[in-house]
Amino acid sequence: EVDGIERIRFVTSHPRYMTERVVDVVASNEKLMPCFHIPFQAGDDLVLKRMRRGHTAQHFLNVVQRIRDRIPDAAITADAFCGFPGESEEQFERTLEVMREVKFDHLNTAAFSPRPNTPAAEWSNQVPEDVKADRLQRMNRLGLEHAMDRSQRYLGRTEEVLVEQRNTKNVRQVMGRTRTNRLVFFEGNIDELRGKLVDVVVEEVRPYSITGRMVGGPR
Repeated sequence: EVDGIERIRFVTSHPRYMTERVVDVVASNEKLMPCFHIPFQAGDDLVLKRMRRGHTAQHFLNVVQRIRDRIPDAAITADAFCGFPGESEEQFERTLEVMREVKFDHLNTAAFSPRPNTPAAEWSNQVPEDVKADRLQRMNRLGLEHAMDRSQRYLGRTEEVLVEQRNTKNVRQVMGRTRTNRLVFFEGNIDELRGKLVDVVVEEVRPYSITGRMVGGPR
């Protein structure tokens, strides 16, 4: 209820903490953006147990369903990685299955790499580097496909955009974000529009950004 703050966005939340109450609050408050970043990390329950994540793949999918039941157009993003020690091909496929079921708006991916003070780095069942590289490529290809699918829904729509900065690659354009955190580019004067809310008709979509034209004036 603070005057002057029009948008509040989650940074991230563990699946265990994304309760029905949290989703209901976001759904009922216009200032809370319908964008949820919920790292699921892997799609196999045994791998998740070895990671000590404290949740199962089905629990994560239940959280996603809860969000989409209450806020159908919400953006859902996540983190996931492949090649955790001992991960089999079948277990990795379960991560792809979760990706296919959810179709994330954006998915941050990585292959497991040993880090200091990480117990799993000392385990003897490390996944070969070439296998990890192949799995990561497959995750990235699928994630890109899903991001493009999710972007398609914006085409032709009028989106409320909060203008942030000039597009450094095209000085005639400014850059902002939709309520669902999609990057938007459109022609405009940054000195007049920075920090303002504007309506943009979406005319072109890409996996992680969209382009359009401003209609009406800033507010």
